[in-house]
Amino acid sequence: ISDQKPLGCWSVKHGQVLTCPVVCNFETHEYIAVHDDRVLRIWKNEDINLDKAFKATLSADVHRIHSLPHGGPLVLFRAGGVRTLDVLLEAPQQEIENVISDEAIRWSEAFVENHQPVVIFATEKDGDFFVYVQKPKQESVHKYRLEPQELSQPLSFTAYLKNQTVTLLCLCSNDSVYQVLVPLQQDPEEEEQTLPRSLLLNLSVSGSVLKGTSLVVLDKDHVAVLGSLAAPGQDPKECLTIWNTKFQTLQTSKELPLGTSGQLWCYEEKFFLTHGKVLTVIMYKCETSSLAAAVGKLKDSQTPGVSSCVNWNTLEDEELVVSFQSQESVALRAESRMNLRSRRSGVAKMQPGNLSAGQHSLNLKDAPTSVLESKLRQLMSEAQTPDSQASIGSVVTALANRSKTNPKYYPQSFLVQLVETRDLSYSLCPDLMALALEKKDMYLLQICLQRFPDIPEDITYACLKTFLSISEGHLRSTEVDLDSVICYIDVEIRNKEVKTEVVENGFNAELDQDMCDTEIPNQTRSKSDGESCPVGPQRAALLNAVLHSAYSETFLLPHLKNLPAQQAILFLRYLYYLYVKCSEKVNTTLPGVRSPTINQVMDWMCLLLDAHFTVMVIMPEAKELLSNLHKFVRAQVRFYSELNKIEGSLRELQRLNHLRDSQSYSIEVLEII
Repeated sequence: ISDQKPLGCWSVKHGQVLTCPVVCNFETHEYIAVHDDRVLRIWKNEDINLDKAFKATLSADVHRIHSLPHGGPLVLFRAGGVRTLDVLLEAPQQEIENVISDEAIRWSEAFVENHQPVVIFATEKDGDFFVYVQKPKQESVHKYRLEPQELSQPLSFTAYLKNQTVTLLCLCSNDSVYQVLVPLQQDPEEEEQTLPRSLLLNLSVSGSVLKGTSLVVLDKDHVAVLGSLAAPGQDPKECLTIWNTKFQTLQTSKELPLGTSGQLWCYEEKFFLTHGKVLTVIMYKCETSSLAAAVGKLKDSQTPGVSSCVNWNTLEDEELVVSFQSQESVALRAESRMNLRSRRSGVAKMQPGNLSAGQHSLNLKDAPTSVLESKLRQLMSEAQTPDSQASIGSVVTALANRSKTNPKYYPQSFLVQLVETRDLSYSLCPDLMALALEKKDMYLLQICLQRFPDIPEDITYACLKTFLSISEGHLRSTEVDLDSVICYIDVEIRNKEVKTEVVENGFNAELDQDMCDTEIPNQTRSKSDGESCPVGPQRAALLNAVLHSAYSETFLLPHLKNLPAQQAILFLRYLYYLYVKCSEKVNTTLPGVRSPTINQVMDWMCLLLDAHFTVMVIMPEAKELLSNLHKFVRAQVRFYSELNKIEGSLRELQRLNHLRDSQSYSIEVLEII
């Protein structure tokens, strides 16, 4: 998420359906999926085609796969049977016992207890709920019945294991959370035991009632509940809430105006939830539960600003958001920071030296410009630490917001110095490049493209479009770093008669005359197409920065299709120029600092042709360019084909050189047929 780049994507065939969540095997670093209820697939990151991955057809329908960090994957079948993955793969068609009858599994989880895997799942039948505890390696199954309660049905479950007892929490339809203690040991001769439910938490505060849909356990004293908060006389609002179960208080809440799917996940002190069309990741930190903290009266100077159970005011309070656009694209942005303390929580006095990133952002929001710049100078003089980077990101956001509200204010020198001297990223200061695009600050955009590793594809495209559309006259008066072009583009003398070499890594006019419709003179001529740069050095340097920017082809291609045809042709001319320049050198490497590599040039050429090929084919001004590009590539293919023919002879010559007596003199003639 931090680099906003998809690491892999796999698809089942048309008509096939993934029927349970995919999990990762922590021991083998493999992915495990089930499609069409019974077909098991296992593959690794380097596997591309899911259809060619390992396949096993099972004898019963799978409900869920649970993967334990130190216990291996466990497969839970819809009939209640459980197998470890290793045992299942030894005989995929082995018979699976029916543990439940006419019951539907509503929830399941897996734990490790005394180095043994344990699976617990809840089922429902005719309004009655049951809990099963299975230890697959011991082949033991225990069944319990949940104590029924009038006018209340469980909506969601979660559980944790402690002291050989599973504590099961039930979010019920009467807006309450109940606790059920499930023992892992049971007398085999004892009849089905009924487990009592005890009230843990009422989800109401100050007359407002939370209609919960999902809950997770944070620690022994705190739970998070996702749901709809309904206040008297007001419309319900979806929100994420944190509750202290020890003192029965609402610690903090966050409104989610775009709506959610009703699902909430928690992993390694991070919340995962869908908010509108985005996946939101929120990091949290639970403080030690105390009555003072629960009622917002905590005044411990050692924990400045923390008056609720969750400390949202760190770098992690920036939500990392993955957007699912219409083309299934992924982009990362940071939503505005919010102070998520409960209304009943008091704010302790803060020590300036201990302010976190979120607190910096809040304190500097309305600060005078001189204070902002002074704070930025102070931060830039400090050694780089994660906290200082987060604070700088907050200050940059404040400066960017100030520039948007006051068009006359734009601290360009501060921002440039910041990017050049600090290891920042797009996600730390997402408003910076948008501001630079608005101000048409070419130099700031150039260094951001060179240094930020996580720029979204839509921002990369916006930079490319700006670089191609801005006039040459404006660029000549613009400060741009020319280090990447000065060694292969003549900045002073352009559009003059020059001598060109006949051979360009296997390409010459005589060799290709039998394949070309137009004869190309091999003597003095005016540079054109691949021989003269179609853009000025400033524009070339800016385009080189785009070529260096990381991207995902899947998500950049839809944006490139929106590039105007004339700009696409100009960009392709420049890429063709770079391609020819790279091919002139034996090592296909351009001189200079941060110059594009031949792989980057070829990748972008392919992207551009994929996005605009139909348009370019029918445009007269692109015909000659495509023809020349085709001839050049075809000539190179012929050249490398000829090299492949003599590869065996060259290897034989190399072998003879090793066998030759270095002290003797000889003349050898090798005939290459």
